[in-house]
Order: sequence, then C-alpha cells, then structure tokens
Amino acid sequence: MNPPRHHRGLVLAASITGAVLVAVDGTALTVARPALQHDLHASVAAVQWASTGYLVTVAALLVFAGRLGDRYGHRRVFALGVTGFAAASLGIAVAPGIGWVVALRVLQGAAGALLQPATLGMLRAAWPADRLAGPIAIRTAAIGLAAAAGPLVGGALTTHLGWRSVFLLGLLPAAAALLAALAVPAGAGSPDTRSPAAGRGNRHSSEHDGRHGSGLDLPGAALLALALALLVQSLVTLPDTGRPAVPLLGLTAAGVLALVLVRHERRTADPLLPPALLRSTAVAPPLVVLLAASAALQGTLFPATYYLQDVLGLDPLRSALRAVPLAVTMILAAPGSAWLAKRHGERAVVLPGMALITTGALLTALLGTGTGTGTGTLAIGGCFALLGTGFGAVMATATTMVVRGAAAARAGVAGGLQQTVLNIGPALGIALATAAAGRTDPGTALAPSALTMAAVAGAGTLLAARLTGRAAGPTAGGAADRTAGPASGARPESAGRR
Repeated sequence: MNPPRHHRGLVLAASITGAVLVAVDGTALTVARPALQHDLHASVAAVQWASTGYLVTVAALLVFAGRLGDRYGHRRVFALGVTGFAAASLGIAVAPGIGWVVALRVLQGAAGALLQPATLGMLRAAWPADRLAGPIAIRTAAIGLAAAAGPLVGGALTTHLGWRSVFLLGLLPAAAALLAALAVPAGAGSPDTRSPAAGRGNRHSSEHDGRHGSGLDLPGAALLALALALLVQSLVTLPDTGRPAVPLLGLTAAGVLALVLVRHERRTADPLLPPALLRSTAVAPPLVVLLAASAALQGTLFPATYYLQDVLGLDPLRSALRAVPLAVTMILAAPGSAWLAKRHGERAVVLPGMALITTGALLTALLGTGTGTGTGTLAIGGCFALLGTGFGAVMATATTMVVRGAAAARAGVAGGLQQTVLNIGPALGIALATAAAGRTDPGTALAPSALTMAAVAGAGTLLAARLTGRAAGPTAGGAADRTAGPASGARPESAGRR
C-alpha cells in the first residue's frame, strides 16, 4: 500500500534536502580550500586529502550503505547519515589543525555514503515504480541548483566570515532533513524486507539470513570497498603524481580485487551485488550511460575552467558567471525530461541527451582555436548550455531507469550503484582529460582534452541507442520488479505494489 500524499511530500522533502546538503558541501569546499590552507598552515597535498579522503570513503561504502537501507530501512539509515554528516561538519568548523579536518572529512564521507543511496531508496519505497520519474527529476533539478549556488555561497561566506562558516552552512538543512525523515511513519519511506512477504519464494531471504548472521555479505562488501577505494584513489591521483606507476599499480590491484569479488558474488548465498541485478537490461546499461555522461561532463569542465582563467584571463567570479548556462539548463532539463520520457520513452530522452553532451564537448574543443570576447561569450555559454541540457536529461532519466529497474527490496543497492557511478565518472573523466593534455597546461590543451571527452560521450551515445526505453505507463514498475525481483529475495508482486 502506498503512503498518503502528505507522507510522500515529507519523503520528497527529506530526499531533496539530503541530496542538496551533499552537493552544496562539495562545491562550497572547493572555493574555501585556499583560505583553509592558509589559516591552518597546511600543505597543498594535505588540503587535497581533505577532498580525496572524502571521495575515497564515500565511493567505497555507497553500495554497502544502500544494502543497509534495504535491510534495516532507508529512513533509519538516512537519519543516521544526516546526523553523522552534520556532526562531522560541525567538528570541521572547529578543527584546530589540518589532520583533524582530514580525519573528519573521512568520517563525513562515511556518513555521506549512508545518506545518498537512502535519498533514492526512500523515493522508490514511497512512489509506485511508474511514477518515479517526477520526484527523481525534481531531485536532480535541486542538485543542479545546489551545484550552481554552492560556489557563490561558499565564496561569499569565506570572504566575509571565513572558511569555517562554510561547514556551518549545512547544519540547518541537515536538521530540516532529519525532522522531515523522522516525521514520516516507519514503513512509508522504506520497504520492509524482513517481513514474511519479502521472504517468500526465496529461501535465502533477509529473514532467513538473519538467523545465521547479518545477511549482509560482509566479505563482498569488504572486497567491493577495497576495489572502489583503490580505483578512486588511483584515478584522483593519476593526474597529479609524478610517478604514474603508483596509480597504475593501484588500478591493477583494483582490477584483481574486482575479479575476486565477481567470483565471490557468484558463490555466496546472499550476494551484495546479485548477478541477476547487474545483468538486468533495466539496470546495467543506464549505469554505463551515466558513467560516460558524468566522465564526459567533468572531463570537459576541468580544462574549460583553466581555459577561462589562464587563457582568457577571467577572474574566478567572471569565470563562474560564464558557466551559469550549465546550471540553468540542467535545472530546466531535469523536469522536462520526465515529461518527455512519460510520453516518448526513456530512450527517446537519453539518446538525444548524450548527443547533446557529445556536441557540447566537440564545440568546447573548438574554443581552443581562439575566439573574440563578444563571440566567445556566446560560444562559451552555448557550449555550457548544451552540456547542461544533455546531462540534466540523462542524469534524471537514467537514474529513474536504474532505481525503477531494481525491485523495491534492492532499491538501496541500486541507488548505491548509481551514486558510485557518479563518483567514479568525474574522476575517470579528469584523468582521461589530463592524459590527453600530456605535459601541456590544461587550459592550453583544451582541444585534445575536450575531443577525448567527446569520444567518451559518443560511446555513451551508441549505448544509449540500445537502451530498452519505453514510455512510463502503468505497467512499467511491475515489469521492472518482475525482472529484478527474484534476485532480491522479495516476491515480485509485493515489491511492485509499493
């Protein structure tokens, strides 16, 4: 039985506020890092670890955190994550040294990992599968708005109140998200995977596993966490290290661990990553498209930012203003994509979206040939608008496909996979763009870097053409749950009625 409308409103408010909290924190910190470094007398490498430590931790734990939500309730896990995130933010705001900042950012990453998949898991539990596109599109638009506002708000706070105020920024939104989540009755924002209905039809259900231990596949979680931590750490450090053999060794180790994980998941009774879920045509292809889209976007924006400041000589504020069309079009494209997908199917939205990202990256490469100030402003804005429109449409629609494609009892794992892809994609894109630039400065090497990202987006476009998209009709959710349900241990019929 679906929760009442006002309960859904609370779930949506909690989901959006939690997602915005994480987005604002990440973008605002980017602006505050120089002031933080100066005030704490820290090295550049130490300050970089304040970001890297967070990224590695959150990427390593997202999928397992999603599984915790599937088992114990997304609302509970969300509340724990929001509380931990706010507590870590408060600790950073009063931290006496850079060591404390790095340690607390790692803890904040763990809390963020609990928080992020739950924002999607709560939506999957509160809305029928065929009506998920609307709330996910609103959530995506809110993230775009937060990403645009974060640097501006962070810059203003750092300038007038100091860098510590940036970490106090999220305390009120965190309190609001926590209150909204707690106001939702238990069960309205989480599937009860421990109920008898959830266990019927599969002797390896959560209820059965609970008699023998956690039923959480802890060895699989450890293997996945180590593999993802090595992958993200290697991708993040690859552009900056003077010894490429070190990150390449990390990538190799991550690959070996991934192979061990695959072998383990095929043999364990209750896998963290059910093979049927990963093989599902409703889940795996949209995840790969999201990976390509996020890699192409960030891999293009990275050298473009250097181009605006180092080549065109714009200050940070004027550079940020040139990128406003990116945020505006992403905010508009997200809800618009839900409307289009409902009438024409997801593939009809994702395919043009990836084509727009490809076109935006190609045109960005042409900027490196030199443009006048008047025409350049319009050309730069046009490139950012294409990238924002394409990514907003792809992110909202592909996310809906991933979350809807999994049974309600595996919504947390699906949300964790989606968030993991959106963490790996940017690191991969920046690493590829830097490799394309070689020893040349990123701004000067805008053309080869952007062309490489156009190739990445082009590969995603080819995959998008093969998506099994359809209009979101009344049977979409039921079909998705019937496909993925047996892998979750939940009965397809009970999952589809949520």
